Amino acid sequence: MMQAPEATVAVTGISSMATRPMLARLAAAYERDTGTRVAITSVGGVDAAQRVREGEPFDVVVLASDAIERLAADGHVEPGSRVDVARSCIAVAVASGAPQPEIGTEAALREAILRAGPIGYSTGPSGTHLARLFARWGIADALAARIVQAPPGVPVGALIASGEVELGFQQMSELMHVPGVVIVGALPNVVQAVTVFAAAILAVAHDRMAAARFVSYLVSPEAAHIKREYGMEPA
Repeated sequence: MMQAPEATVAVTGISSMATRPMLARLAAAYERDTGTRVAITSVGGVDAAQRVREGEPFDVVVLASDAIERLAADGHVEPGSRVDVARSCIAVAVASGAPQPEIGTEAALREAILRAGPIGYSTGPSGTHLARLFARWGIADALAARIVQAPPGVPVGALIASGEVELGFQQMSELMHVPGVVIVGALPNVVQAVTVFAAAILAVAHDRMAAARFVSYLVSPEAAHIKREYGMEPA
């Protein structure tokens, strides 16, 4: 039996870690359906934006919408190509087998944080939100010695699983499916922050038509169920 030749890479992209597993599944499904291979590089969001600014030859970028807007303002994104792909909430997680605190209300969440040992969050949008929330609650100074901020590209879930932090916060999509980690739940609505992740075609794209077809697929009805499998909702 003759084996079909492997598809050549037709579209390359760069994204933050928050969308890595979702984009990997979407790229695989797109290749299965179209025969077009997509290769996505996922790194910390700050690093991803910097690599785009430095002109690395990617076709597509997927980042938080505010980061995409800044790249577009500086001319790194093809005008009019930005689309909102998915919405992601912040979740709370602990190590498997550890007691799960009550976090159903703002007061309960605040108390759980004050009672916890080391607390982990990321350098991404979720970490920025948590830092602002702690400041608003007036507990930032009390928590300072217990905060462990994951380096760019390192998932908070890995710090939870290793025992480095007791209570971790990150995008739901990044905490799901991490071995040794259990998601307690999402932040209560009153203190929740939903991040919209967007995609855009880069100004340095080598094949804008191929890139546009993949970006269109990312917002198609066919892609919706994969987004939900990874803790996100279609935008």
